[in-house]
Amino acid sequence: MLLPALTLFSGVSFLGFGTACLRSQPMRREFARYGLERFRVLTGLLQLAGGAGLLVGWWAWPPLACAAATGLASLMLLGVFTRLRIRDSLLQTAPATLYMALNAYLAVRFGVG
Repeated sequence: MLLPALTLFSGVSFLGFGTACLRSQPMRREFARYGLERFRVLTGLLQLAGGAGLLVGWWAWPPLACAAATGLASLMLLGVFTRLRIRDSLLQTAPATLYMALNAYLAVRFGVG
C-alpha cells in the first residue's frame, strides 16, 4: 500500500511542479534567482514527463516508472546542488532533498520488481 501512495504523491506533485515551472511568474523569478533561466522550460517539461511516467508506469509498465523515478531523483539531485550553490538555507533545500530521496526509493522499488 505504501508504494502506490508514494508513487501517486510524487507523480501528481511533479505534474503540478512542471505546470508551475512552465506557467507561473514566481517560478520564472526563482529560476532567475538560481541563474538558470534558460533551463526553466526544459525543467518543467522533464517534471511533467517524470510525473506522467511515474503514474503510467505504475499502472501499466513498471520499467517506465523506474526510469521516471530515476530521472526525477536525478533532477532533484541537481536541484539540491543548485540550492547549495546559491547558499539557500537547509529549510529551502529540504523539499528537493526529500523528493530526491523519495524518487530514489521509488526507482529502487520499481527496479526490483
